[in-house]
Amino acid sequence: MSVTGAGTPRVPGSVLADTVLERLTATYAAAADPERAVPMRAYMKDIAPYLGLTTPVRRALSRTVLEGTPHPDETDCTAIALRCWELPEREYQYFAVDYLRRHVRHCTSGFLPVARHLVSTVPWWDTVDALASHVVGGLVAADPKLVTDMDAWIVDDDMWVARTALLHQLRYKERTDTERLFAYCLRQSGHPDFFIRKAIGWCLREYAKTDPEAVRGFLAREKGRFAPLSVREALKNIGA
Repeated sequence: MSVTGAGTPRVPGSVLADTVLERLTATYAAAADPERAVPMRAYMKDIAPYLGLTTPVRRALSRTVLEGTPHPDETDCTAIALRCWELPEREYQYFAVDYLRRHVRHCTSGFLPVARHLVSTVPWWDTVDALASHVVGGLVAADPKLVTDMDAWIVDDDMWVARTALLHQLRYKERTDTERLFAYCLRQSGHPDFFIRKAIGWCLREYAKTDPEAVRGFLAREKGRFAPLSVREALKNIGA
């Protein structure tokens, strides 16, 4: 069954989400550092405003926020993620990504449209890459029928959706569908954008840690179809 869809998912009611968001907004806001927020926003190309929380500080605060809360179900994960995405400051979206990485095992294939919304809303590599490899990748690993959705995502007009398809197997190692990985790379080999070309090289380089000869052979056959950036990234650890 395909679950790919467009549009904004509805935010479901969730008592756990009510608790978490109340704690989260109060805790993060109290620790905000406006001076630090300025260079953080600039570094991320002004994709969103920042509170100015460094990663170690943010994650320590998150542990405080989540202390004593129960394990979520899929409804809770959906509500927490979507409500964090509605908040302007980027740290709230980082919280949601970390939360989903930890609890994606509680989600079914029905969560994929939510993941797509997160990938394509306020998109930048800082959220997309973790969602791709840890959340979308986890969903597809748990329900292999979702590969048909990945086949649709790789040709999507939204660059970040296509990047997610490229990167969703990043942590699969021996479980990687090599034929699909190589086909996805070839499908996007002519893409003009840096982030797609970089993703091609990255997913090939990561798989080369498992099967360097397969990647080396693939590039020997198809090298001329890829941008130099993709080839350099792919061969960083294995050579030509």
